[in-house]
This record gives sequence, C-alpha cells and structure tokens, in this order.
Amino acid sequence: MTAATPQETAPTDRRVSARVGSISESATLAVDAKAKALKAAGRPVIGFGAGEPDFPTPDYIVEAAVEACRDPKNHRYTPAGGLPELKAAIAAKTLRDSGYEIEAAQVLVTNGGKQAIYEAFAAILDPGDEVIVPAPYWTTYPESIRLAGGVPVPVVADETTGYRVSVEQLEAARTERTKVVLFVSPSNPTGAVYPREQVEAIGRWAVEHGLWVLTDEIYEHLVYGDAEFSSLPVVVPELRDKCIVVNGVAKTYAMTGWRVGWVIGPKDVIKAATNLQSHATSNVSNVAQRAALTAVSGELDAVAAMREAFDRRRKTIVRMLNEIEGVECPEPEGAFYAYPSVKALLGKEIRGKRPATSVELAGLILEEVEVAVVPGEAFGTPGYLRLSYALGDEDLVEGVARIQKLLAEAR
Repeated sequence: MTAATPQETAPTDRRVSARVGSISESATLAVDAKAKALKAAGRPVIGFGAGEPDFPTPDYIVEAAVEACRDPKNHRYTPAGGLPELKAAIAAKTLRDSGYEIEAAQVLVTNGGKQAIYEAFAAILDPGDEVIVPAPYWTTYPESIRLAGGVPVPVVADETTGYRVSVEQLEAARTERTKVVLFVSPSNPTGAVYPREQVEAIGRWAVEHGLWVLTDEIYEHLVYGDAEFSSLPVVVPELRDKCIVVNGVAKTYAMTGWRVGWVIGPKDVIKAATNLQSHATSNVSNVAQRAALTAVSGELDAVAAMREAFDRRRKTIVRMLNEIEGVECPEPEGAFYAYPSVKALLGKEIRGKRPATSVELAGLILEEVEVAVVPGEAFGTPGYLRLSYALGDEDLVEGVARIQKLLAEAR
C-alpha cells in the first residue's frame, strides 16, 4: 500500500463549509438594514425594501403575550412541533379561510415562514432533486432548496403575462429529476395573483406528472379588486397527498417580528420535518405561540383595515411609477409590492452616470435621492426594481416623487 502524500492528508484550508459559504445574504434584509443605518445616521432615507406591514400588532394579541409571560407553564419546553392548542387552531383557521380541511397532526409550527420553507424542502428533497421555481421569486426560496440538497430551476415570467407562468413553461422545464414545483399566489415580489382556472391547470399538471407542490399562502388575505385567492389543494383535491402548504401570522396580523409560521402537509412529511426541528431549534417561543393562538382564533378585522390602506397605496404607487418615462409597472393584485420594469432606463445617463444594471440603478437612487429599493437581480430577474408599499402614505408619495425627479433626468 502506498503512503498518502502530504497534499492528500492535509486538512482543507476552507474555513466556512461550501454548503453554507455559497448562501447569498438576503437582499431584502440587506437593503432594509442599510436604509435603517443611514436613517440612524441622520439621513432622510425612505425605505421601500422591507416586506413587512407598517402597522403595530393588534393590542389584543399583544395582551395575550403579556399574559403568557406571566404563566410559568410558558417558561418551559413544550412539544417541538407546536402547542397542541395552536395546531388545532391553525387547522380550524385553515378550514375557515381557505376551505382546506386538515387535522392538527398535519401541522408543524415553525420559527417563521423561512424555517417552514426550509424544513419542508429538507423533508422531501434528496441531493440532485430539481424544484421548478417561478421567477421573479422571493430571495429565500432558491437558498432553502440548495440547503436541502435540491437544485432550483427558474422559470421566468415577465410583465407581459402579469408575472404569471404558464403550464407550457413549467412543462418545458420539467426533467426526469423534477420532484417539486413551487407555487406562490399572491406573489412576493410581484403581487401577481393566479386566477382559479390557472391554479387548477397547474395543479392538474402536477398531478399528471406525479410532482410534489409546495405552495406559500402567506399573503392569502391581501388581495385587491376582483382578484381572489385560491388554495391549490382545495382547487385540486387530488394533490392533497403531495401538497405542502406554508403560512404564518406575519403578514395577516402584522407580526413579522414574532416569528411564528407553520407547515401543513401529509402526516409522514410533517413527522419528518418535526424530527428535524426537534434537533435544530426545538419548540417555537411559547409566548409567541400563545400570541399566534389568539391571532388565528380571532376575527380578521385587523387585516381588513390593513388591506384597505394597502389598496390605497397600491393605486398611488402604480400611478406614480407609470408616470416615469421608461418605467412599466403592472398593477399588483395582491401582497404589498410593486415590481416595475426599468429596462428602458438602463444605459442612459443620469447625473453623470450610466447604470448598466438594476443593481447599479438601485445604488444610484439610494446615493442621489436617499430612497432604498431592491434590484430585480435579488429575485432572479435583472432589469426590475421591487418597492414595498407597506409604509406610510406620506413617505410613499415623497419617496416615489424623489425617484420621479431623478429618473426624469435620464438621457
């Protein structure tokens, strides 16, 4: 037997694993952090980056958390998969809000929607499995897929289709390695909402080819005008055994910082994901779970008031963006984001610079008029900007007016 060479026995010089080292920073959180840092330094920055309601969590939910803090039973470990009362309440809420009938045993309570997404993918993906990801996509989806050993396969839709992918596009992306299709409606970052007939067509295509579907329903209550939310496993019941639903309290109840989400799926998948969570984080904060229990068990008055404000802001931001020459912004039908195309502005001179990408344009906007937006590269589609309209009316108008003034100089 030959001796190993020093090169073969030497430990790797890599300080961070390839798996974790390849993860990109959340672009939306990075933009929000930069905007907040500049604001803290005294600069009048207006931030359109964060995907969170600007409303406080309703008082009755906060009071439930205060009471939970005083109860010693919430000072201890509880089941890793979630408080039994909360899991039952989530099942009841799911039936009430989307018509999807499930059991509490099909629910895993997670530390926010991001953990829900990662654990769902980790529970069903093996190395090399492909996941079809409609783009523009939320920044976390591809990273969660890669962390779980999967391969994200983007399928791009643009403003000409309202940012909605077709069955034909999905079929063109399908290979023998395809295991899952991601479905998100209403969508972050575009605000696109799929009509029921398209939801059904995509669901039946997935059934035909034996694919899993992970559907993110976090914006289920934020739809506007004639748009309607349709839950995929309700529209296509044949999908139930291969469908995973992700949701949470963050958007509906203005509880982004409370970090309570959940996964709904077949019992074997939920059991596997619960086992993973038992080693990763154990149970979600009991105080946050008690607050979430009050939220999901209560009425939807708070989200109705938020939706009215968002609808007003939605119309304002779309009108103002479309007044800018070179900007094309479809009207979003859900969530609280506008996703304008700025491709016609790239390469033009603006204050002595010629931004060639939407990253450079976003940087110029921040530098010149102190408005923070997220470039389309973060969502898999260069040439666009994402602006959240979950901020005050005055800041929204002032921020877009600054952008209007700057981009009017494009030559």
